[in-house]
Amino acid sequence: MEAVTARAHTNIALIKYWGKRNEELILPMNNSISITLDKFYTTTTVQFCSCLNEDMFLLNGNIASKEETEKISRPLNIIRKLVGRNIFAVVDSINDVPTSAGFASSASGFAALAAAATKAIGLDLDSRELSQIARQGSGSACRSIYGGFVEWHKGEKEDGTDSYAEQLLHPNEWKLSILSVLLESKPKKILSREGMKRTVQTSVFYSGWLETIDQDLSIARHAINERDFEKLGTVLEKNALKMHATTLGANPPFMYWQGATIEIMNVIQELRAKGIEAYFTIDAGPNVKVICESKNEEIVYKTLQGLPMVKDIHTCQPGPGISYLANKKKIHSCDLLNEDVTNV
Repeated sequence: MEAVTARAHTNIALIKYWGKRNEELILPMNNSISITLDKFYTTTTVQFCSCLNEDMFLLNGNIASKEETEKISRPLNIIRKLVGRNIFAVVDSINDVPTSAGFASSASGFAALAAAATKAIGLDLDSRELSQIARQGSGSACRSIYGGFVEWHKGEKEDGTDSYAEQLLHPNEWKLSILSVLLESKPKKILSREGMKRTVQTSVFYSGWLETIDQDLSIARHAINERDFEKLGTVLEKNALKMHATTLGANPPFMYWQGATIEIMNVIQELRAKGIEAYFTIDAGPNVKVICESKNEEIVYKTLQGLPMVKDIHTCQPGPGISYLANKKKIHSCDLLNEDVTNV
């Protein structure tokens, strides 16, 4: 079978996904809204071959661990079930998402995998269907199927068939700047998946999160539709603070923020007091993302760059959804069995 190469970009959540109603199918407790970014992406080539008796996974040119291979086999199993064929694949994935960039590569990685694998096996799926497959690798991956502003619908059905993502606004329709501020920080002790589960099960504040999320979503949708930056910035910042507040009510409590995180938050609020519109959001970690209009990007960047706790800043714009690339090489699966796979 022919090899297919797809590329997907990272995204950041403006209205957060926090909590699952089904761990196995990765079904969220609430809708979320994100921006797909232009700067960082994953490029994945997939080829199915009848000579294989298990999936093979090459990550950044090196053979992946058994644990990493099992993760990519999950969406591949879903794809195999759709076509009724028990045929395995070689997956060759290159992450242009450096760990120092402050963006999780799982979203772009599983989105690219879903797109390349479905086409390689002969399926012709629409974006909604692709998002449902990508979701079962990593929840936020369903949003990286699309470019620009995207909403992931939580759905109501137990089988997850109504949980998918859709585009709200094309990336070229509203040019904002997203600055990822990397801080001198220690590794986080609680991974997001573990933190999310603990919060849902034990946080006394989680009910408040669920009671107010629909209002946040409604405000964000309206702001995006009207290109109202102040309204969008206000709600995304409030939503991030509420998400992190739920972790303080968990048992035992935990916090992703570090001292530098709070310092950056204060600096952004000080900029607003001076008339420079910029807003922050924070995922499950200490680093801060700052959203501003393009006209204010330079002053925001220079203000942050001069702070001693800032290690690096990556500036992005709204980026594209899935794209397919012409293959410069073919993966010959049978040959791989007897070759040094690190050189593929």
